[in-house]
Amino acid sequence: MSSVSRARQARAEPRRVVLPLVNGERMSQADFHRRYLTRPDREKWELIGGVVYMASPLGQPHGYYHPELTGPLWLYKNATPGVELLDNVTTILGEESEAQPDLELRILPAYGGQSRDTEDNYVGGAPELVAEIAHSTRALALGAKRDDYRDAGVLEYLVVCIEERQLHWFDFRTGQPLRPTRQGVYRSRAFPGLWIDGPALLARDSKRLMEVVQRGLASPEHARFVKRLQAAWRKRSPR
Repeated sequence: MSSVSRARQARAEPRRVVLPLVNGERMSQADFHRRYLTRPDREKWELIGGVVYMASPLGQPHGYYHPELTGPLWLYKNATPGVELLDNVTTILGEESEAQPDLELRILPAYGGQSRDTEDNYVGGAPELVAEIAHSTRALALGAKRDDYRDAGVLEYLVVCIEERQLHWFDFRTGQPLRPTRQGVYRSRAFPGLWIDGPALLARDSKRLMEVVQRGLASPEHARFVKRLQAAWRKRSPR
């Protein structure tokens, strides 16, 4: 085909118009993802239960608490081979869900994890633990997002509500919230040895947070979990 013919064909073919995202609009994950990739600004948009949500601008309160929660999760990841910590990564949960959690802790597929890596370097499926820092988004975090994460198969969901100074930790397998010890320490069931001091997190007491997570890492349950992950890896690794 000559260059003139190609030019005529290009003019004759209708241009495909991709509609913009609209807050509150309903759509599928495939349509949402296609539209999102065309946005020049790449602002944070999420599809929760088939509904489009545009994230609010992040203020200082979110910036204060995000690293405080990241610290214990990073230490846990660093001491637990086969566990990965991700920050604001697109996570495709299903046909009507594409979230971007503040933090997620997951078991890698090679170690028996339930999520996978997509060809486009996103997370496919539900990570074992999702965490959100909620300031102006408390209703969304404890409502539609909680239901979406639960229905997708997330095992545990941690929400730090800044304004109310509350920590909510849901165990979706039992349908009941995790309860802290008398000292205020929460102990994950999905990630044995992950201990987080709730009052210290809300008070941004980094020293206390680190002390408690180190005690959890030294616990027998964490040692057993590491062995279980290693056994799962050996079972899947080629010989």
